[in-house]
Amino acid sequence: MTQEYEPVIGLEVHAELKTRSKMFCGCPVVDSTLSSPNTAVCPVCAGMPGVLPVVNQQAVELALRVALALDCHVEHTSLFARKNYFYPDLPKGYQISQYEHPLAQHGRLSIDTVNGEEVVRIRRVHLEEDTGKLTHVAEDAERYSLVDLNRAGVPLLEIVTEPDMHSIEAVRAYATALRSILRVLDVNSGDMEKGVIRFEANVSVRPVGSQTLGTRVEIKNLNSFRALERAVAYQIEQQIERLRRGEQIDQETVGWDETKEITFSQRSKEEAHDYRYFPEPDLPPLVVEREWIEHVRANLPELPRARQQRFVSQYQLSALDAGRLAEEKSIADYFEACIAAAADIAPRLIANWITDQLFGWMNQTGEDIEQIRVSPQMLAGLLQRYVQGNINQNTAKMVLEEMLRSGETAETIIGKHGLEQISDSDIVAELVGQVLRENPQELENYLAGKATLSNWFFGQVMRLAAGKANPQVVRQELEKQLRMAGDKLQ
Repeated sequence: MTQEYEPVIGLEVHAELKTRSKMFCGCPVVDSTLSSPNTAVCPVCAGMPGVLPVVNQQAVELALRVALALDCHVEHTSLFARKNYFYPDLPKGYQISQYEHPLAQHGRLSIDTVNGEEVVRIRRVHLEEDTGKLTHVAEDAERYSLVDLNRAGVPLLEIVTEPDMHSIEAVRAYATALRSILRVLDVNSGDMEKGVIRFEANVSVRPVGSQTLGTRVEIKNLNSFRALERAVAYQIEQQIERLRRGEQIDQETVGWDETKEITFSQRSKEEAHDYRYFPEPDLPPLVVEREWIEHVRANLPELPRARQQRFVSQYQLSALDAGRLAEEKSIADYFEACIAAAADIAPRLIANWITDQLFGWMNQTGEDIEQIRVSPQMLAGLLQRYVQGNINQNTAKMVLEEMLRSGETAETIIGKHGLEQISDSDIVAELVGQVLRENPQELENYLAGKATLSNWFFGQVMRLAAGKANPQVVRQELEKQLRMAGDKLQ
């Protein structure tokens, strides 16, 4: 059936910046999951009368990294504004943000989908301060909220796209690509469980072929890829159903109920005039000199997409494997360190062992690549023994698992357990001959035309060798002796 409606999606991403102090004061940025509430607060971030904010230079530099990585035009002069709204987690009663004159505009981020490469345009990148954190409590028939202002004033970068995405796949690809960039740039930890990255999706639908944007619904504060995908999918479905019934879509802000997996209305969608923006009187214009911009640009690291493309061209990896390795800087560095330690091993073999064996271990244990007990040099040493025929593939996998558990080298484990592969042709010839002598009926059936028994003989030889025989040598010797046995019948 022909698709009737097309979704139109834009994302606003709020990312806390990895600074030591807050955006406009000297309070330390603390981990809210580890620190006692309201211990990193001062008169400035608490909004006391008579205090003056001062812009955090490190926050501006981190924001510049992101803007340049997203190919944005950085403005020479940008302005901070007061965004007025009253909420318990905003002690000043307004948020210092940027509105009409943001730090950077007109960028782009390329993503890969089933349709090929797509470009998502970046409307703006601007600085602001985060709000505090509310904890809602319901006990003893009472309902109340607790406020922790440790997060109030933490530097926040908002990255706003144009409504360029038309599928859940594109939304996921953009969100994951942006998170990877933020982590590679070392401006954000990417730990979504702690709320350091939060997504807000603007979703509308329109008839296929139409160029007119439909009425949008904003989904607030999504802090996981799963929540982002499911909330957007739910909104698309709901809007299409309403349009099919001839109903009108109301512009509103909604939340996401993770338990019920539905969105719920929070308020009618505010427009800019609702916030009564006006220039922040206590902060001068933010001036970014061209020399500073070029210094930041010159020190940008290799970005994930560029590294993926280099892995494909330099190491002949598939685009999928290259993307999985390049997504995280630490993993990409590990991969290239393995190559440097074992120049005689095919990069594709190293990539396969990392994406299969190491990724599997990390998913199972929750460790990341920097925590595992196998260094790139240790993995390279194991793979060299495998390639040289000292151990077979199954043994290599067992050795790697022991390495990951114990931290011992492959050489130590192989020696301790006597796992060296048998490649001596004379020894293998004796093993094959013994199997054929002990199974005369099976040999007779093979020679009578039951060719599949060749695999059975192979298995018997490997069992006799306790799995340590070189499979390639066994195959060659088995074929030789079976051929000789057939020649004797003629």
